[in-house]
Amino acid sequence: MSLPNAPLLDFARALDFAARRHIDQRRKGVRAEPYVNHLSEVALLVAEATHGTDPVVVIAALLHDTLEDTDASYEEIEQAFGAEVVQVVAETTDDKRMSKAERKQHQIDAAPHASTRAKLVKLADKVSNLRSMAHSPPADWSLSRKVEYFEWAHAVVAGLRGTDTRLEALFDRAYHDGLAELRGPNG
Repeated sequence: MSLPNAPLLDFARALDFAARRHIDQRRKGVRAEPYVNHLSEVALLVAEATHGTDPVVVIAALLHDTLEDTDASYEEIEQAFGAEVVQVVAETTDDKRMSKAERKQHQIDAAPHASTRAKLVKLADKVSNLRSMAHSPPADWSLSRKVEYFEWAHAVVAGLRGTDTRLEALFDRAYHDGLAELRGPNG
């Protein structure tokens, strides 16, 4: 359980937890970056958006893929980091029992109804994902599949608008610059 007035300790514990849980995971891109790089970027974007005033959402950003992609349990995260953190993590976690198409549609449908903290994490996640897709896309993805991913992310973010103008501007830049980079000079 988190200690009162110990946000830096909580952050370090969450970073360690996320790094250990995702230790063997790599991004799907051609560079195969360690997955923890994505988690740290999302946490940094959220920390900047909140001016470092909300450690709960920054910690949740570090842990946002932990329930979905590792064997960590809801109860384990709640016990280690508290109810507020696990609530945001759960809210940003895809239900793997759904098909991929259902999960993608659910993200679009749920976005407008998410808590502010979950919206911040989702926005930062989409910024990070588009940046990664543009600079290190999966080698086996066709251009149309990459563009489709960008369009889907844009649809999710449409439901998150009004949450944070800076993160939304970063998303817009990643979206436009990423599509231009994917399509190349003749695109």
